[in-house]
Amino acid sequence: MTAQTDNLLSVNLNKKQGRTTLAEHHRSITMSSTLALALSVAMVNGVHAEEVTDVDTLVIEESGLAADANPYAEPTAPYKAKRLSDTRHTRDIADTPQTMTVLTKDSIEDSGKTELKDILSAQPGITLGTGEGGNSFGDRYIIRGYEARNDVFTDGLREPGLITRETFAVDQIEISKGPSSTFAGRGSTGGAVNLVTKKATLDDDFATLEGGVGTDKYNRYTVDANKVVNDRFAFRVNALYSDADIPDRAPAGERRKGVLLSGVFEATDDLTISADYYYFEGNDHTDPGVQLDRATGVIDKKIQYIGQSGLDFHNTKASIFTTTVDWRLSDKVRIENKTRIGSADNANIISGYNARFTAGIRPFNAWQQNDYIGNQTNVLFDTELWGMQHNFVSGIEYANEKADTGVYNVTTDPSVPMIDPYNPDNSSWSGTIAKQDRNSNEINTTSVYLMDTVTLSDEWEVFGGVRYDHFDYDLEAGAYQNRRGPVAAADYDYSDGFWNGHLGAVFSPWENGNIYASWSTSSNINGGEADAGTNCGYGGLCTDGNGGYSAKPETSENFEIGTKWNLLENNLLLTAALFQTTKDNVIEGSSNSYQPEGSLNTGKNRVKGIELGLSGNITSKLSGQIGAAFMDSDTLESYNPENVGRPKANFADDSVSAQLKYEFTPKFNFGGNLTYSSGMLGGQPDAGSASDTTIRTPSYTVYDLFASYQVTKQLGVRANIMNLTDKDYYTAIYRGGDIIYVGDARSANVNVTYKF
Repeated sequence: MTAQTDNLLSVNLNKKQGRTTLAEHHRSITMSSTLALALSVAMVNGVHAEEVTDVDTLVIEESGLAADANPYAEPTAPYKAKRLSDTRHTRDIADTPQTMTVLTKDSIEDSGKTELKDILSAQPGITLGTGEGGNSFGDRYIIRGYEARNDVFTDGLREPGLITRETFAVDQIEISKGPSSTFAGRGSTGGAVNLVTKKATLDDDFATLEGGVGTDKYNRYTVDANKVVNDRFAFRVNALYSDADIPDRAPAGERRKGVLLSGVFEATDDLTISADYYYFEGNDHTDPGVQLDRATGVIDKKIQYIGQSGLDFHNTKASIFTTTVDWRLSDKVRIENKTRIGSADNANIISGYNARFTAGIRPFNAWQQNDYIGNQTNVLFDTELWGMQHNFVSGIEYANEKADTGVYNVTTDPSVPMIDPYNPDNSSWSGTIAKQDRNSNEINTTSVYLMDTVTLSDEWEVFGGVRYDHFDYDLEAGAYQNRRGPVAAADYDYSDGFWNGHLGAVFSPWENGNIYASWSTSSNINGGEADAGTNCGYGGLCTDGNGGYSAKPETSENFEIGTKWNLLENNLLLTAALFQTTKDNVIEGSSNSYQPEGSLNTGKNRVKGIELGLSGNITSKLSGQIGAAFMDSDTLESYNPENVGRPKANFADDSVSAQLKYEFTPKFNFGGNLTYSSGMLGGQPDAGSASDTTIRTPSYTVYDLFASYQVTKQLGVRANIMNLTDKDYYTAIYRGGDIIYVGDARSANVNVTYKF
């Protein structure tokens, strides 16, 4: 039998979804081929197919998957993800005791959003942070009120650096909510994000070309091509070129290009080796926002500063190589090894508006270079002990993360004056730029973990996991001069370790639903945001009043109870969860947090709320992905008594996301998106923010529309209108006020796809 035939057949060996063991999953491919052959022989001999398939424990399902389809989605419900890509999650999403928001390839493409920050900021419980305090601008996420810019993973391994992330080579985006250090290691207080890349497949040859044009000089072109060389080897190419202005904010704009090269080699029936190389380059002209009067709270879109021609830039680059070895030693034992070597560069000079600076110009400039080496080895072992089925996962992980950071010294030629500081394109900047080193940071981490999912009965399953991380931290901070005076050079190094755990129980007395409870923890270290150097309050290293810095790790604990329901023949997943996350030993920034001084392990805060979700086919014609989060935050302890009782900054209490698609005819689909966010307070996320402050974003609701038409089997057209009502809205706020970041104005584009 061919690989194509094997993929068209799957065997469900249990009555309940998501309980297939490793051995059963391994046997399913072989058994599907055997059963298909048996059916053919039976029909030749005049035996009815019904008689052959009338076996209590076997159900033959035709998936009809295209070779370029997302392998993790429900085949008959493209908006519904069936399982996670991480093999350490041994159960389907519907049977995993944790809140998971998973965006499939189809939902991402229909939305028209192509940048990760735009996709994530539209999801419930997620807001955006800003580049400031010496940090480079780039993708920065806050999940359930907690910093997550260093909690972004690709195919289960941590991504190096604060970079811009595109989706041209992404099959699925997996957002795990709540502390997740048992899986993710350091950080992950609010959750973690995992990008699942498109991989070479042995199923079939295919090639997809896509080109798009639109308003605001929008141009976007992608290639996705897979070639099966023989029955053992295949390779795939994904490529991108895009160029567009920021809607209604030119000359601010984005220009990106990238490629993902992947290959798979099936050395034997039980040994598969795959590798990929990712390269990305972004050359942007960043929009630094508009004025927010922090005394009155008035937003003035007319007062902006959109960069000096010849000076301002925002450049990012990533070069990442990954290999994976998947070896099935037997029906019950599997070894998976992943290795990643990567580097990422992020550099910017951005001129923003700030009334407190000369001529109203606030210069932002920074550069960073991140290098990463990581290796993760997992051993998956299925066995039966004391009459119960156990699915063990044990692993060891090593990571070496290096970050060199600094700034640019900019000297402007006084003979070329700027005509109008608010319309800088009226003149071209002239002068010199010199790169200045500032900090060199290295973190070595070694981790070991053990997890087990135990099937106690037809109704009960229990998950347990424990992880230990040991790290060596080294920061060489160089001497430099800032606007408050000289900062002396210093070396900081220390070692520590921490344990984390995860427990969950799933009770399934119904055929299609369950209730669950879970407990999980996470830990983060002083200086864990390597790009921030000694910028305490921005995730960099904090020191106390005596110059001490070897603080205890910050710890978080989450309790969650929820329910998940697989309905409409497993084509629709409904979820609901109550949760409470408490973060203790918080390392707080000082009252003047621009200085590298702080108060170590003096804070405590809490976020609690409810999160609701729906994904899949609502009817035979209507598909949807809907989520809502209603949360509350509170500062419980602080070195500053005034902070106690205050809510978290950069935190939206309420957020809703809804994407619906209606199949009007087999060829014509249309739909839309709704994104709602309540207002947010400005300030440092873990410091608490006075609720009566004027430094806040207004609430907003934004609508998008999309439609697609399949002209022929090969040719398709999709149109998107973003921000249909041209709503003025704001996505983030500079922590001290003065600057508020503008959401995209109305735009439209048309994309044409041709499949070979």
